Amino acid sequence: MGDSYAILPPAQAVVARRAIAEESQKRAHVVVYLSGAHAYGFPSPDSDLDLKCVHIAYTEALLGLRAPTTTFDRAEVVDGVEIDYTSNELGHVLAGILGGNGNFLERILGSTALETTALHEELRPLVTGCLSKRLHRHYRGFAASQKKAMEEKPTAKKALYVLRTALTGTHLLRTGALVTDLTELMDAYGFGEARSLLEEKQKAERQVLADDARDYWARELDRAFAALDEAAEASPLPDEPTSVDAVDAWLVETRRARLAACG
Repeated sequence: MGDSYAILPPAQAVVARRAIAEESQKRAHVVVYLSGAHAYGFPSPDSDLDLKCVHIAYTEALLGLRAPTTTFDRAEVVDGVEIDYTSNELGHVLAGILGGNGNFLERILGSTALETTALHEELRPLVTGCLSKRLHRHYRGFAASQKKAMEEKPTAKKALYVLRTALTGTHLLRTGALVTDLTELMDAYGFGEARSLLEEKQKAERQVLADDARDYWARELDRAFAALDEAAEASPLPDEPTSVDAVDAWLVETRRARLAACG
């Protein structure tokens, strides 16, 4: 296997390894996923490290009076590299996925994991069996909030985020396959002109789009929302997840096994 950290520039890879090593001393990661522009196919040399993780709590901690913390965050700049780290507990993540949470889904099925485990590999087919049309609500809502942010400050980066979210949701609903890289999706869904946004982002990430470009992409993003809605209507996915019992049984057995191992 190759070095999964090779997706990052060397200086960022060093910081990422250090940060994950530090956080791994505090909790047991199931997967460490590199999200953000790196996963979406349009990173810049100064893109932050968007580290989205899943960890598993010690089973004993779930049995006492004090419920364990389900979410841990870390945001800081290390050696000039911005780190945005979040880790959520496994049970919380799986409940979210069953409810249609695409952010959690991408951590399990995404292709840019920096570190993985045997538990992660067991989870991938189970989670694939949980896909449902509930995902439409997540991707549409997420894209809508990003579009609102773009309208307040219409940059190429913000337009790319809206388009990535809408097309990832469209492809997922149509095919049952998760693809987060916009450059793999834009031609297939008729948005090849997004290359101009990619070029603009590389040149000036914070530069506001010119009026004509702003109007053009406002129309194009509306078309992307329409494609997402049409995908939901035509989706072969079930209305509700169908593997809830299998996921629940796996989680219970996993927690029991960890408890026995510590006994």
